[in-house]
Amino acid sequence: MKQGLSLRVSQHLALTPQLQQSIRLLQLSTLELSQEVEQMLDENPFLERTAEEAAREEFGLDTADAPVPRDDGGEGEGDFASPAASSSTSSSAESASATDSDGPAAEISEREPDWEGDGTVDMAPDDSEWGSDAPARQNNLGDDERADATELARSQESLQSFLHRQALSLRLNENDSAALRFLIESLNDDGYLEDSLPALASGLAGDDNDQFDDLVHHFQVALGLLQSLEPAGVGARDLGECLSIQLRAMASDDETEEEELVRKTALAICKQPMELLARRDFKRLATLTRSSEELVRSALQVIARLEPKPGRRFVDVERNVIIPDVIVTKTGRGTNVKFRVMLNPDVMPRLRVHDIYAGALKSHKGEGSQALSQRLQEARWFIKNIQQRFDTILRVSNAIVERQKSYFVHGELAMRPLVLREIADELGLHESTISRVTTAKYMATPFGTVELKYFFGSALGTETGGNASSTAVRALIKQFVGSESVKKPLSDSQISEMLKEQGIECARRTVAKYREALRIAPANLRKAL
Repeated sequence: MKQGLSLRVSQHLALTPQLQQSIRLLQLSTLELSQEVEQMLDENPFLERTAEEAAREEFGLDTADAPVPRDDGGEGEGDFASPAASSSTSSSAESASATDSDGPAAEISEREPDWEGDGTVDMAPDDSEWGSDAPARQNNLGDDERADATELARSQESLQSFLHRQALSLRLNENDSAALRFLIESLNDDGYLEDSLPALASGLAGDDNDQFDDLVHHFQVALGLLQSLEPAGVGARDLGECLSIQLRAMASDDETEEEELVRKTALAICKQPMELLARRDFKRLATLTRSSEELVRSALQVIARLEPKPGRRFVDVERNVIIPDVIVTKTGRGTNVKFRVMLNPDVMPRLRVHDIYAGALKSHKGEGSQALSQRLQEARWFIKNIQQRFDTILRVSNAIVERQKSYFVHGELAMRPLVLREIADELGLHESTISRVTTAKYMATPFGTVELKYFFGSALGTETGGNASSTAVRALIKQFVGSESVKKPLSDSQISEMLKEQGIECARRTVAKYREALRIAPANLRKAL
């Protein structure tokens, strides 16, 4: 084989650490971004939070190191290419030429981003200034008139704290008190004790059999005490035991004989397999409990008023607080109605490079300056990537609002079919970027706060040859079920026929899939007792 030399020119995408950080920040939720910012503030001395607009840095890194977006729609992690691969491409944050599109976010200029876009959004940041400030997050925690929802959520008492406070009133010896505390801390969020008492004792005693037997005894005593505390049903090992505890707690001296009989029948039902209760199999339950079907129906009405998850109201509501990333407001009336899209200032962290530290490093080039220069570079990249993140979110939000104007006027029944590819083509981005932007990002609309992914739905054919959004079809199904007779609920087949009357072709299986997605029970379970 003859050896030789050859020259080959090729291009490839280089995922630099800065580019990887940009992609990661883009897919973070609001809470995760806040945690990321706090961590970076702790680690990087050149980064600080500011409550005001700070002047942009006049010094910084060479812009040749910046990642540049791709507008060729190529496959890859995000819409970027390395500077070596495309030196003539603009290095603005995921901006692309979209002169052919007619959406509000299609007009891109080399000016500062319009953080409160009302139709025309200028989203191309100037990469020549590295010390740019990320948008602000203004928290007025000291203002009593504007209580932060997250702070209010943190003030809620947990289930464990509530139970520990009740346990203080019990006169217990040291061992039983310790066992009760251990069981309270072993409860899950719903108030159930998932592990058996022998399993809990085995984890503490190990191979010591005498200690194991002693622990099981103390746990049995503690379990009885735990199940006597409020809320009723706490400390149960399964649903049947939880309901039984609540039924026993309902007993009172002024209870009539009929009420007592119904309650005892309900107790007997709770000892049967829960599948029968879920299916409302009156005949089978009447046979097993040796009661009449009428008595079983009355008992099921009592059970329906019980709480299957005693710890529900103590669950940390902070995890359920949704803070919108984008706010849409309505202006004008009639045919002149317009929608203004703006970023929520409460979720936008305002950061800047520490002027004193950066200036001192610029004038000092002694030993160790290289490591500090790298930290300064990281701070500026972090600020840049955060600004890029919000730029992209606002661009995508404007494109969504432009495409789904009917929703913002008439509600979810007017939702249009929309897929990620349409927004990606309009903005010159890749579908993976649109997917990252719309995941765990929320928009406050005149009809409530919804995830950005909510506006995307597949198309179903209609008799007129047009398309109907799957989101609108789900809204119709919800409307049909909401207006049905409780004594004769609609089956999936009937709903499918009703949709056909509306001109929408939707098979029974599709109706069942949408109904389950809406968490609507089957017709036999929706039927009133």
